[in-house]
Amino acid sequence: MQVTEENKITQHPSQAGKQQQWHSLEAEEVLDKIQVSAADGLSDQEVKKRQEQYGLNIMTPKKQQSAFIRFMLQFHQPLIYILLAATVVTIFLEEYIDAIVIFAVVFINAIIGFVQESKALQAIDALSKSMTARAQVIRNGNKQNIDARELVPGDIVLVQSGDKFPADVRLVQERDMKVDESALTGESVAVEKNTEPVAADNVLGDRLCMGFSSTVVTYGQGKGVVIATGDHTEVGKIQQSIATAQDLETPLTKKIKDFSHLLLWVILGLSVVVFAIGLWRGEGIGETFMMAVALAVGAIPEGLPVAVTIMLALGVSKMASRRAIIRKLVAVETLGSTNVICSDKTGTLTENQMTVQQLWAGGKTYSANGLGYRPEGEIQENEQQVDLSTNKALALCLQAGLLCNDSTLKEKEGKWSIEGDPTEGALLVSARKAGFESKKLEQDHPRQDTIPFESEYQYMATLHKGAPALIFLKGSVEAVLERCNQVMQPDGALTAVDKEAINQQVELMAGDGLRVLAFAMAEAPEGITGIDHQDTSADLVFLGLQGMIDPPRQEAVEAVKLCQQAGIDVKMITGDHAITAAAIASQIGLNGHRENGKLVAITGKELQQIEDKQLEEVAENISVFARVSPDQKLRLVKALQARDKIVAMTGDGVNDGPALKQANIGIAMGITGTDVAKDASDMVLTDDNFSSIEGAVEEGRSVFDNLTKFIVWTLPTNLGEGLIILFAVILGTQLPVLPVQILWINMTTAVLLGLTLAFEPKEPGIMDRPPRPAGEPILTKDLVMRTLMVGAILLIASFGLYLYEKQQGATITEAQTVATTVLVVLEAFYLLSCRSLVRPVSEIGFFTNMWVYYGIAAMLFFQALFIYTPFMNTLFSSSPLDAMQVLRIFGAGLVLLIIVTVEKYFRFKSNAKQQKA
Repeated sequence: MQVTEENKITQHPSQAGKQQQWHSLEAEEVLDKIQVSAADGLSDQEVKKRQEQYGLNIMTPKKQQSAFIRFMLQFHQPLIYILLAATVVTIFLEEYIDAIVIFAVVFINAIIGFVQESKALQAIDALSKSMTARAQVIRNGNKQNIDARELVPGDIVLVQSGDKFPADVRLVQERDMKVDESALTGESVAVEKNTEPVAADNVLGDRLCMGFSSTVVTYGQGKGVVIATGDHTEVGKIQQSIATAQDLETPLTKKIKDFSHLLLWVILGLSVVVFAIGLWRGEGIGETFMMAVALAVGAIPEGLPVAVTIMLALGVSKMASRRAIIRKLVAVETLGSTNVICSDKTGTLTENQMTVQQLWAGGKTYSANGLGYRPEGEIQENEQQVDLSTNKALALCLQAGLLCNDSTLKEKEGKWSIEGDPTEGALLVSARKAGFESKKLEQDHPRQDTIPFESEYQYMATLHKGAPALIFLKGSVEAVLERCNQVMQPDGALTAVDKEAINQQVELMAGDGLRVLAFAMAEAPEGITGIDHQDTSADLVFLGLQGMIDPPRQEAVEAVKLCQQAGIDVKMITGDHAITAAAIASQIGLNGHRENGKLVAITGKELQQIEDKQLEEVAENISVFARVSPDQKLRLVKALQARDKIVAMTGDGVNDGPALKQANIGIAMGITGTDVAKDASDMVLTDDNFSSIEGAVEEGRSVFDNLTKFIVWTLPTNLGEGLIILFAVILGTQLPVLPVQILWINMTTAVLLGLTLAFEPKEPGIMDRPPRPAGEPILTKDLVMRTLMVGAILLIASFGLYLYEKQQGATITEAQTVATTVLVVLEAFYLLSCRSLVRPVSEIGFFTNMWVYYGIAAMLFFQALFIYTPFMNTLFSSSPLDAMQVLRIFGAGLVLLIIVTVEKYFRFKSNAKQQKA
């Protein structure tokens, strides 16, 4: 049974037939009708029953084109039109075998394209499924983080700033909640939410007690009960109108599409010229038309679209294996041009296992040993364990870190992990090391209210029951210290706060690369049940500092080094203290402006004073930006782009969306990233690791390299075939290669030979060269010259041996078979050279891509069938060859390989000299 608007849950999930206007009911009434407790949520048994009744929380996918339509669209290409027209005309000319072969090639090409497109769509679907949303719920009285698809009507959902609502919910509790509902209502301003019921006939935008699926919490936090899932959510009802299909066209495929249109007119023009010359020479219309057809099919690179699709699909697959999920295929190409990476620090360049190492309370400094989330170690002073009973300030500082905390420390199979924020995790671990247990402290001081952390205020505060009730506050040193007028001493005495001394201690700790959080408290007025920012604005007692470090990932250090070698500038943009950021940046090895041997970090306050034009120079020369707000991230991206930089930007927060969209490559964090960041990104890192960015850049360069190799390999063949036909018409000789033979060459070599280049491994030094300029054409001047040279060699070898065989008394069929085989064999030899466009085969390794040899062996096998089997002789008008004829063909192939290798050597040497100069 499905949930519908008419039978959403009433008194029991199975009851149907009565429409409920959930927004018009009191929160308690909604909970009562749905039969769930806001405190305990549903039981596992009830969840299972409701999942069986209502299904998963998923939307019906947008209706895709049928397989038949997608197959027919494979014929919807300009160059294919020429081949189809040629098929029709050859039928009228009663050249039935030629017609069958031409259409068979078109049909096979369509099948290959259809299969690869289907695989690409399946891969994209699989990747989108691998990035499933998560939801925090209360079930069985406990908080759980679950796959959002498992939600059922009646689940109690918790949301906070940065989260998407995973289903439609009726809010039962909220604090300062604002929600961006623009995707649903078009309203650009975030809507303030509350829990009060509204009129039943209110439109969606006025249902202030509701949270709708896919809308984003931009401020505050709240709790709600799920009242609709999947297709029955409001956004699910209009999904078909707002869903957008994945666009597979990228700048590269667009260039190829434009090239195809240009080639279409060039081929048609040359075919008309050939037809006119033939008629002028007195040839029959049928024979002349077959010459024009031969030119057309020879010049069309039938295998190119298939090759591009396969190579891009392989590139996406390789990147996924390196933990980089490509959401937009444009990223595959753009990554090869990236010359600046702006990275967050925490969890991307570092381990994301924050560990408290220093504490300061009551004017004394303490150390905490042990690393990571395992709660083993001690709080020490001068390498002796501290007696917390004699230091009230330190004890309360640790307790504040534990109580003013929304994260959970968990152990599973001997491995400790944090569910929540890594910084809060470090505070839980440091409190455990001091002997404080979360459960006992929370029982002694139950939480009544919370002010969640917001970037605007830079702190979090909690209110706890007790005699007296206490307010604990944690946050940035600046935010906490400005609210304090007293500081606690070890014996509990309160004295006037010395802000200068505290700031000096902060600088000492941050100078060691520690992230420093400050802690404060206040006694709450009697009878208070809730707090707001006014309650924490002044007169707090400063408790102390905890300094923690998130050590650099060793693989990130190596990845940064590789990026710098590749001409990619790495910049750190973080919300951390400037000194902390600079210290970590130095450990990682970032380049940038230095003073007195230390990296210079620019803060958000300093950025505010810099005008846009001056910011361009600052953004280019400085590598560390600290205490940066989201809008300043956007300014930095724009400033770098104004200097013609191709920028990759990482982000994980809801406010990172604009910067991720503005960047040439937006990179979201798969683990810590919000849905907003992922939606705005081009690529998602499944492990939040900087080294995955470097790996994706490598793969992006490799994909483009291999595509270029294929194009450089295939175009000379089409050029050579077109020139052969053109020269045959001009000289008035019979065609050295028939149209069906040209189609045989183009399709078999493209699949069996050309596609093996897709498996070519990354070349040595791929990350030692500068990024490819974004506007650079696929074929450089050098490669165009090589294409012309190889095309000319194919013309000379094929036409030359064709004429030679005729002079030696060979039949026309034998001579045409020789000419055809020359093109196949020379393509195989040229393939060996195209494994690298600048290096000899010996340098990249003879056996690093065995697919090349398997492809050549398969091609030679099929070419032998083409030459020596009666069936193929009839189908393609071929004829058996003797050993000497075959030897001459392979000799021509060897000559081609030698010429290209020598040309490559001298060009490589010339380019090396120019680079040194």
